[in-house]
Amino acid sequence: MKYVRFLDSKNEIRYGIVEGEKVRLLDGPFLDSKSNPTDAVLSSHEITLLAPVEPSKVICVGLNYALHAEELDHALPEDPVIFMKPQTSVIGPDAQIICPKVSQRVDYEAELAVVIGKTIKDVPENEAAAAIFGYTCANDVTARDLQKKDGQWTRGKSFDTFCPIGPWVVTDIDPSHLDIQLLLNGEIKQSSNTRYFINSVPKLVSFMSQVMTLNPGDVVLTGTPEGVGPMQPGDEVIVRLQSIGELRNTVE
Repeated sequence: MKYVRFLDSKNEIRYGIVEGEKVRLLDGPFLDSKSNPTDAVLSSHEITLLAPVEPSKVICVGLNYALHAEELDHALPEDPVIFMKPQTSVIGPDAQIICPKVSQRVDYEAELAVVIGKTIKDVPENEAAAAIFGYTCANDVTARDLQKKDGQWTRGKSFDTFCPIGPWVVTDIDPSHLDIQLLLNGEIKQSSNTRYFINSVPKLVSFMSQVMTLNPGDVVLTGTPEGVGPMQPGDEVIVRLQSIGELRNTVE
């Protein structure tokens, strides 16, 4: 299923299930197990999609594709290298990525995003999949010059609008063999497959849960493949993931 969070014609936040060109309304957030479909159906033209979840935190992994580590001249890490993005960095489909004045190079990074479905801590790898609600597209926008200047990643990854996610959350797919692409102004810049992950999705979720409690709606970014590069104001950037769809944003 495809679950969405959106604004209706009254500018109220609602939740629904995508059914072709229609959206069937839910009577509550889709992460709430008590929510149920209603009889109300809206056209996709009547709604404005938002980021599908409001995470308490976004936990990211760097260097999860060997070729991306190579292009950045990093050795392969022994353990997953994790960092975080703040809630204020999250935007939805068709929203604008704002380039900060203090950065001269802002890069795209196409990623598969994992949406956590229940509270977990210290979960073993073989039980991690049961804690996942679904998957969506993400762009781990990075001020590359500041990342290199600072010697750590917090500032370069954390500006407002630096974590587009969406357009919906898809359930019941296998995350281990998905084609992933990034298109900049219609030109393919990144193209790979999640089978090239160094660390699998269950391993990442388990590893992160050893560090911190993961809550429903939290988002795990699984790393980007090779081919990262800069964006400029006026650009259109699309993250495309097999079995999920496309996340489109513009750069301002």
